Amino acid sequence: MPITVQAEPQLGPPPDPGGAARLYLAVARGAFRRYSTYRAATLAGVFTNTVFGFILAYTFLALWQARPGLGGYDTAQAVTYIWISQGLLVAVAVFGGGFQDDLQERFRKGDIVVDLYRPVDFQGWWLATDLGRAAFQLLSRGVLPLVAGSLVFDIRLPHDPSVWAAFLLSALLAVVVSFGLRFLVSLTGFWLQDAEGIRSVMVVVSMFLSGMLLPLGLFPGWLGEVAPVLPWAALIQIPTDVLLERRTGAGLVGVLGLQVLWAVLLLAAGRGVQLLATRKVVVQGG
Repeated sequence: MPITVQAEPQLGPPPDPGGAARLYLAVARGAFRRYSTYRAATLAGVFTNTVFGFILAYTFLALWQARPGLGGYDTAQAVTYIWISQGLLVAVAVFGGGFQDDLQERFRKGDIVVDLYRPVDFQGWWLATDLGRAAFQLLSRGVLPLVAGSLVFDIRLPHDPSVWAAFLLSALLAVVVSFGLRFLVSLTGFWLQDAEGIRSVMVVVSMFLSGMLLPLGLFPGWLGEVAPVLPWAALIQIPTDVLLERRTGAGLVGVLGLQVLWAVLLLAAGRGVQLLATRKVVVQGG
């Protein structure tokens, strides 16, 4: 039967800011090392991303040859878009996963109560974990498919180091926005004990509105106007456009600012829902 626990968890960071930073850095490093141990899964993932990259690249080639300049992209940009988006796909967790799987399992077992009593910020712990995971995935399942694509297709990548720096910043913000969305979904486990249904809905929405399937500028009517300013656009569309140098100057500042805005709003919303949820924790079992 369910057990209700009146918890007063330590939700704030450790008193020493320097100690907190070192702790979160250690958590991120641990997550990076953890994912790097799954070599077979990583190689399988690289192969899968590369195969789908080829399929989508040839599809885009056919589409852009029939409709040159579609969405403001030339053929080389359209093919490059595919390989950049494939490189970001797992890092920004468009399909969910990452810390969500661990957190869901802890909800099922009731170990979530132990997490809440640890003298470390609950949200910060999982954010650091996700950043470590994303760093590994970007280096493995991001770089290798992009290299494979560049050997076969005429893709267009920038030579200016500042563009790459802006892209890495945008990719980092994309991971934080993705974390904010997935953290909110995961927190429903405090009430539902199983967030799989909501996670499935979120995956569909993320695939459609992130720019993973098609650039958002190709969406018709009002949807094409609204989709680029929703949080999901920060996952794929914005970082990809940054690397394609479609966003420069004030436009670059604007899209990075949009990512920062959504990151702050989603993290704040997650903190609010977390505070509400942890007033009373119901643990299944016992």
